[in-house]
Amino acid sequence: MADISPKAVAEARLSLGLPLERIPRSVAIIMDGNGRWARARGLPRNLGHSAGAKVVRKIVTEAARLGLDALTLYSFSIENWSRPKEEVNALMHLYAEYLVQERKTVMDHNVRLRHLGQREGLPEAVLRELDESVRVSSVNTGMYLCLALNYGSRAEIVDAVRSLAAGCAAGKLRPREIDEEKISDSLNSAGVPDPDLVIRTAGEIRISNFLLWQISYAELYVTDIFWPDFTEQEFQKALAAFAGRHRRFGGVDESNK
Repeated sequence: MADISPKAVAEARLSLGLPLERIPRSVAIIMDGNGRWARARGLPRNLGHSAGAKVVRKIVTEAARLGLDALTLYSFSIENWSRPKEEVNALMHLYAEYLVQERKTVMDHNVRLRHLGQREGLPEAVLRELDESVRVSSVNTGMYLCLALNYGSRAEIVDAVRSLAAGCAAGKLRPREIDEEKISDSLNSAGVPDPDLVIRTAGEIRISNFLLWQISYAELYVTDIFWPDFTEQEFQKALAAFAGRHRRFGGVDESNK
């Protein structure tokens, strides 16, 4: 069992040498570059995904150690179904395997697993293990680990709008009562703090239909490092970069007047 007591978390956060108030509560990561990592080594793309899966445990463990409230990982988008069938099948097998293997890690670190994305299209084996991990971790009280699997932000927003429209049609909700809070509460991520920081690996500078509503004021951090080479130290560098920024939320930075 990992030591994630308040004292241990406080010591871990102090070890970063960063102002505690500048450590993000919620981080989202676009885990990119598995295929390119494999190709650079003359390996099949599937081995890149396997290598990337091993990194997930390290980053989840580090995020829990530092007492983050939420970590959201973009693992498979709706658009990814267009990839070669062999690669998609291997990925789905990897997800089912990962969910079983990492269940102990989730429980040992008091993590609450959430699924962001559509269930339709996911293999039965993946849904079974996903549901079991969500179920057993629901008793935990620590960090949210949100797996964006078969996820697309536009689809998520469309589903939320449909849900609100149905409420209006049924007379349970009036259009003028719809506000940002109600929209947020209708998303897959309801109850999870919006990301303060979005990390993208492998150098691409785009959002890729990821958490479009939730990251409206998030800071962006892009690294050229491929996901399988992303370490706890690289994660800490991203947190340090975040801590060095002045977040104005549309206002004025008084220190630069």
